Amino acid sequence: MRKLNPTLFLICAIAVVGIGFGVENEYYLGVATLMMINALNAAAFNILLGYTGIISMGQAAFFGIGAYIGAIVSVKLGLHPMFAVIIAPAVAFAIAWVVGYPVLKLHGHYLAMATLGFGMIIYIFMNEFDFITGGPSGFMGIGNFSLFGLELDTEKAFYIFMSGFFLLSIFLYEIFDKSFLHYKLKFIKNSESACRSYGINVIRTKLMVFSTVAAITALNGVFYTYYTHFISPVSFSFTYSIGLLCMAIVGGLGYISGGIIGAITLGFIPEVFATFEDFEMIIYGGLLAIVVMFFPGGIAGTLKKLVKKNA
Repeated sequence: MRKLNPTLFLICAIAVVGIGFGVENEYYLGVATLMMINALNAAAFNILLGYTGIISMGQAAFFGIGAYIGAIVSVKLGLHPMFAVIIAPAVAFAIAWVVGYPVLKLHGHYLAMATLGFGMIIYIFMNEFDFITGGPSGFMGIGNFSLFGLELDTEKAFYIFMSGFFLLSIFLYEIFDKSFLHYKLKFIKNSESACRSYGINVIRTKLMVFSTVAAITALNGVFYTYYTHFISPVSFSFTYSIGLLCMAIVGGLGYISGGIIGAITLGFIPEVFATFEDFEMIIYGGLLAIVVMFFPGGIAGTLKKLVKKNA
């Protein structure tokens, strides 16, 4: 395993601690909390696409599965939120394993279309099975998240909890990035036939990565549910999957920091250009086009090249 580089972790730690102590406005704390959830989802998606080469357009479905399991556990079953933390990733992992077994034999746009189809099926289920999901009207009355008897009933309390989970996740992502598994996944991305010649079970490895990322995304969905206290299918549509793709590309494919940087960058756009709400998608598309044409390594890749050049 390569030596861990604490730079990303330290930058994130300074940022979240600084926001925690320096920001009292609940709206901005909420924006920061949602950015952290999106950043973790984008970083996980980057492992799929940037490291392993799996083009999944169904990540919103796993996010929604976790969110709705959290809501059902809270409202319909009346159980402690920790049950959702355990159940949601397990269910998402199992579903991803079943779906991924035939789907991951496909490549390129065929794989993208297959995962998109899965995402659409889950989206239709959320809309039509209103006796379970609440349908288009959404799921209301979701309680607060609690941990070790401590109820997270304020913006600040949930922000502190989410900051701790975010930093722990970044640390684990960094361990993965410096491990042998990192090279194994990129080897699979570059040449599956060469991997097979070395005795690597490509399908099983891709299936494990796909299912693990689905479980991580579902877990973030649970936290999203207990933070917003209301969910509806529109939050887990195809648009969210596209958003994760944009975050990963803008931030930098193949870099753990890429998903985080992309989520923060695109998360700031609605805030900075709030007065130009009608042109939000044009700004998104323009930024994505600029990055793809002039900075193919994304922001993280470009910064890494600049550091090496000036070293």
